[in-house]
Amino acid sequence: MKILLPVLSIVLLQSCTNSPKEKEKEKTVPVNEKEAFFPVSSYLKGQIVEIIQKGINPIKYTTVKDHTDSIWLKTEELNEAFKEFLHPEIDSANLITLFSEKKFMDRSIDAFTFTYDAIGKLPDSMTLSHWDVYVDPNTENVKRIYMLKNISPNKTLQLTWQSNKWCKLTTIVDLPNGTSAVEKEERITWNF
Repeated sequence: MKILLPVLSIVLLQSCTNSPKEKEKEKTVPVNEKEAFFPVSSYLKGQIVEIIQKGINPIKYTTVKDHTDSIWLKTEELNEAFKEFLHPEIDSANLITLFSEKKFMDRSIDAFTFTYDAIGKLPDSMTLSHWDVYVDPNTENVKRIYMLKNISPNKTLQLTWQSNKWCKLTTIVDLPNGTSAVEKEERITWNF
């Protein structure tokens, strides 16, 4: 108790010495000093390079309605298979004015979660509308990435990327009755 009282006194005195202007400065961070967005595009490109370097030919399952077909992808086809989610380049320089970042520890899935949402109305040329990055708190490795693109007024494309294992591209269409349906699902697996 004797040690706790002086420490508590110092903390209280220090909190009282900050003026309201100093406290306001602590809350606001200029744009050029903000933390950088997680480099999702670079991460995905790195995963593709790793697949190519390992000489793995992923298998792609395409499901439309109740019918599924599968093909082996050649390594030279990988950039084309993932091109929809390699652009725009996700970094702070070109997206910090359009998107905000929220970070939190999600205990339900045991991951640090980085969530990116549009700040306001996006330009018509911007199809990317949202993305999440999930990081393992123990290893600090990316566990999963989720991205959402509006590719037309009534069509959405989702990417779920399970690091070092597989990814799934899901095309969802809005129906006239106000519901939505999966039009096509492509699952690409490279960890067998």
